[in-house]
Amino acid sequence: MTTIKLDSKVGGDASTALEPHIPTLYSRPGVRVMAVLELAHVERTQPAPGSDKEPSVKMQITSLELPSKEQEHVIRDVLRALYLQRTAAGTLEEDGQISLTKSTLNLATGHLHATETARLRAGLSHWERYARRVADTTKDLAASEFRHEMRALADGLTAILSRAAVDQLELDEDGA
Repeated sequence: MTTIKLDSKVGGDASTALEPHIPTLYSRPGVRVMAVLELAHVERTQPAPGSDKEPSVKMQITSLELPSKEQEHVIRDVLRALYLQRTAAGTLEEDGQISLTKSTLNLATGHLHATETARLRAGLSHWERYARRVADTTKDLAASEFRHEMRALADGLTAILSRAAVDQLELDEDGA
């Protein structure tokens, strides 16, 4: 598996953005600050075939901004939303719907769009794993077996999208 390394040298624009904050950062050991940053690929290491070393990619901070205290909550909301989308998990129920895990629901509390995004992501993750199992099967599937698997996949996707499809139909009928 490829590892990632963060270059300790901060690029020009990022360094300039940090300069006004250096005295505060220095005077508060252990402080944590929110930031919006851009990483750039600066180096790639590809070990020779048969080597026991891992390939790696080195990234450097090229652009960075620190929010004010008044702006910090917005950045935290963005961070939480991105984390939720990456980690959303749930259980596939008998009727084909997804029940989100308690931790996923806690992250999405109070945000209807986040709950729906998490539900869809958890469902798509399940059916993506199912499709890979079918694709990676070691035996050749007969055409009828393949059609059966594809139908199961399509039915599963329809079940998790059914709420979104109904919502979209209602929007279309309202002329929105």
